[in-house]
Amino acid sequence: MPRQVCPTCQRPLNVCYCSALVYIPNRIRVLIIQHPLEQKHPFNTGRMAQLCLDNSELIVAEQLAVHDLAQLLKPNSALLYPSLAWLPEVEQVAPGSTLAASLEQLVVIDATWKKSKKILHMHPMLQQLPRVSFEGDLQSGYQIRHSSMENSLSTIESIMMAMQQLEPDCDFQAILRPFEKMIALQQENFPCSR
Repeated sequence: MPRQVCPTCQRPLNVCYCSALVYIPNRIRVLIIQHPLEQKHPFNTGRMAQLCLDNSELIVAEQLAVHDLAQLLKPNSALLYPSLAWLPEVEQVAPGSTLAASLEQLVVIDATWKKSKKILHMHPMLQQLPRVSFEGDLQSGYQIRHSSMENSLSTIESIMMAMQQLEPDCDFQAILRPFEKMIALQQENFPCSR
């Protein structure tokens, strides 16, 4: 008999984090482009972020037609992604800047680092967007899933940090509640998964 799964978070009922979901009315739309393999991952935080943010959309795709991507991108969009050497140099969105104030949409790629790089290679339009990046030593609370890239955050942690910088009058810290609950439930039910 198959396990019962929550229809909202798509997790087994004993590790459902829905009681910790929050509702955050954000001005800047968050467009999450999720790799198809990430959609099925049990610790997928892109979907979690989309469930918490009022003004958000999640698209599952590895490759989008140029026309389809152009339709999704608002005129004042920025990409949440580190400034890596192989990416073209573009304008950085600084907190409090005129560009940050006029921003309509934040585009986020929800995938492993390898898959996110592939998505960017296939979509030059995304590479040309102004970029939101973080500097300094970043500490992730993602104890149940590890990244192949040092100093990296989960999708939901990255969205929280970016949105807090871009919309400082709103408290985005609350978006981490379901994330923290997911980690606690996983460690409680599966202690060896640490």
